[in-house]
Amino acid sequence: MVFVNSHPSHAGTILRVKGPLEFKCLLDSTDASLLHKVISKTFESLRSKVKSESCVLTVCDSPVIIWPNKSVYVTPEEISPSTLCEDLHQWIQSDEQDSSGKKSGKKKMKKIPVASVINLNLMMEVTKPGPLSAPILSRTIQKSHFLSTVLPMDCVVCASCSDTVKDACEKLVEALTHQLCDMEKETLQRMKGTTVLIPEPLHFLLPEPNGLVTVIYPAGVPDSQLETQRRDLHQQFELPDDRPFFRRANAYHFPNEPYKDGYLRNPHLVLTHPTLENGKVYLVQGIYSYHHYMQDHMDDNGWGCAYRSLQTICSWFKQQGYVERTVPSHREIQQALVDVGDKQTSFVGSRQWIGSIEVQAVLNQLFGVTSKIMFVSQGSDLASKGRELANHFITEGTPIMIGGGVLAHTILGVAWSETTGQIRYLILDPHYTGAEDLQVITDKGWCGWKGPDFWDQTAYYNLCLPQKPKLI
Repeated sequence: MVFVNSHPSHAGTILRVKGPLEFKCLLDSTDASLLHKVISKTFESLRSKVKSESCVLTVCDSPVIIWPNKSVYVTPEEISPSTLCEDLHQWIQSDEQDSSGKKSGKKKMKKIPVASVINLNLMMEVTKPGPLSAPILSRTIQKSHFLSTVLPMDCVVCASCSDTVKDACEKLVEALTHQLCDMEKETLQRMKGTTVLIPEPLHFLLPEPNGLVTVIYPAGVPDSQLETQRRDLHQQFELPDDRPFFRRANAYHFPNEPYKDGYLRNPHLVLTHPTLENGKVYLVQGIYSYHHYMQDHMDDNGWGCAYRSLQTICSWFKQQGYVERTVPSHREIQQALVDVGDKQTSFVGSRQWIGSIEVQAVLNQLFGVTSKIMFVSQGSDLASKGRELANHFITEGTPIMIGGGVLAHTILGVAWSETTGQIRYLILDPHYTGAEDLQVITDKGWCGWKGPDFWDQTAYYNLCLPQKPKLI
């Protein structure tokens, strides 16, 4: 069920191989034991294929082709089995190169630091060496139950700086074989009659020292029906049972994979932390999406900042696996406030502002998430809230919505010195109206560290501090 790798941050390179393997067999019998034998025999055949000379690995965006079981034969010929894994990067066309392999003259954009990943495709040679025999056709008429599906192979191994191509191939073939064994167990365990659920591999990055872990789940079975399996995994890896680690939303997002929804994730990661005397930095834990004015074909410039801050908070709960519901639209937020009796029906579709109290109500209504409210009588008093804010990020780690005057912002962290009382706030500003440009957003301060003078010193503020539910 589980294949454990070292932590990506400790590895020179992450190697990920993906590809379909055709799974075909006849399920004519009604005898469960015979059906299980047929399934097992088919999996055994696939494991033999993976270990055979017909197995081929191609490095994505490069001319590199590897036959891992043919004495690690590699093309181009400049690459040998003893070539270091990390040297394969020079053969991969990057975003900064044009089709000829030359570096482009474009300005280098700011990017969130990522681990080194090499993607490979799993393929099987169809052509066999030697003379071709004449095809023979035969026809048999009978009723049969023929199972034909595709197994979505997806294996990850971590290669050290000293690992060669040969070392990596041995690890990859072992991982593929291991994954087929896990898929077989999962398939047999959930098989009912001749109905087979496709096994689906997912990768999860666990806290150290566990590292990157691969788990097989049955495709199509919702997380709500997999709690027993998750509890077993929590026990196996000695993980706390008050937060999710193995829900599908927790699956590791590989650094070179773009997010399909177009939102930026965690733009604060490119920022340099402020330096305070005896100061410490306390940050949001996990992944969130940056929601701001003018997104989603919605012109909310001038009134929608609290809605956007709420959407950022909702995205955090979704991407940590606490909820399955999508991030609500402005209209869905307004309808939720009508449903709880906070607003009249005319509020839906309007351009009316909301504040921290409404954010608290919506989180509870749509997600079942409770929140604490912190009242600050004037902005100048926020400088004295370092201990409370630091404790929130230690214990809860959720983004905070703050509303005061006519503005709302999202607090992602604080830098605070217990000895001097100095404080800085990591602010995500929902008033940004531009494109999803990380360079502009961080250079212009739309996501950045702010001092106490950022707040209106005479305005009162309400802070909504969402609390994590206790579940797995």
